[in-house]
Amino acid sequence: MEDIAVAICDDSALMRNLISRVIDETEGLSVAGKAMNGQFLLEKLSLYKPDVIILDIEMPVMTGVEFLRWRKQNKVDIPVIILSSIAEKGAAVTIECLELGAADFITKPNGSISADISSVSDRLIELIASYGGSYARRHGKQVRSSDFFSNLGSDRLVERKLASKMGADKAKEFLASTQTKTASLSTSFGAAEAKGPAVIEPLRKPGKIEVIAIGISTGGPNALRDVFKMIDPHLKQPVLVVQHMPAGFTKEFANSLNKICALTVKEAEDGEEILGGNIYIAPGNYHIYVEATPLGKKMLRLSQEPQRNGHRPSADVLFESVAKVYQNRALGVIMTGMGKDGAVELAEMRKQGAWTLGQDEATAIVYGMPKVAFELGGVQKQVPLEKMADEISKLARENA
Repeated sequence: MEDIAVAICDDSALMRNLISRVIDETEGLSVAGKAMNGQFLLEKLSLYKPDVIILDIEMPVMTGVEFLRWRKQNKVDIPVIILSSIAEKGAAVTIECLELGAADFITKPNGSISADISSVSDRLIELIASYGGSYARRHGKQVRSSDFFSNLGSDRLVERKLASKMGADKAKEFLASTQTKTASLSTSFGAAEAKGPAVIEPLRKPGKIEVIAIGISTGGPNALRDVFKMIDPHLKQPVLVVQHMPAGFTKEFANSLNKICALTVKEAEDGEEILGGNIYIAPGNYHIYVEATPLGKKMLRLSQEPQRNGHRPSADVLFESVAKVYQNRALGVIMTGMGKDGAVELAEMRKQGAWTLGQDEATAIVYGMPKVAFELGGVQKQVPLEKMADEISKLARENA
């Protein structure tokens, strides 16, 4: 099994070393090389041969934005993950980077960097594994699956919690012994038989589509760009979107989508009426859900209730409300993303009679959320990314 090779480009030597340490301590990843600016990186790219690049934005000589412009002009397809600050200006530049072809981003730790790097390490590994793994496999490398890194992230979280109670050394020893016992039991009893997807018997037949709800995560920014630039410009229904994204970025993200989409794309606001032909993006750090008024109108509501499935916004919260308010008069779509957010409540939408679609494994950066939804019986049809806009538009048009 080969490692996913990572190139790190940051003008801070401390940050380069801290990120290198996270990568070196993660099985299945290795550092291909380091660069202090974009110019140095492009000069060393053929030597490093990375599967993914971690890129800072503000650097001397050549900035991250300038490197991305060079990458686009030279048709380099190595995925790039941006490190960004949370500042409003940083959000605008980060979204510009996505427009230039960056795959995704993480928010760079603030304050005491050495103390904060652990707060983003799991997310960093997830993105490296997702984008770097996908690129490596396309180019013939045998690398570990996204599930391996997802489980690794869970183990790290457990270890950190145990370490706060029993100390780092004892926590590692305890976790190692538990993993050994689990592996032994698995060998003794054998792997569970693979089963097909569950079968859901809807309570009612699918009706006219009054709303479209989309849940998406890792790989989502560019996937949504692909869908919305090709969506039917005459779409009658409103579209509600949960894209896992930090606070401070979703407004700029909505604005960037609005530039390429014939429909109006905006960040959702609490209490606004849901209008046809509009696309509403859930704000970072807020759940979004639907509420019916006594007069029959549908409103968007925002909430800071606890995270669900580790996320706020959560696709499950949105899908749950759509299933309750619209029942069989809705279309639910679940797309690329790690984990299971949205899967359970998409199955509930299907049970209520709603139409449902899921992105297929071949085109999903991470076939996690759509896979679980499919296994639960919540997906009527699996669709490749390049056909998703047409499929959504067709269903919405034929069932308007």
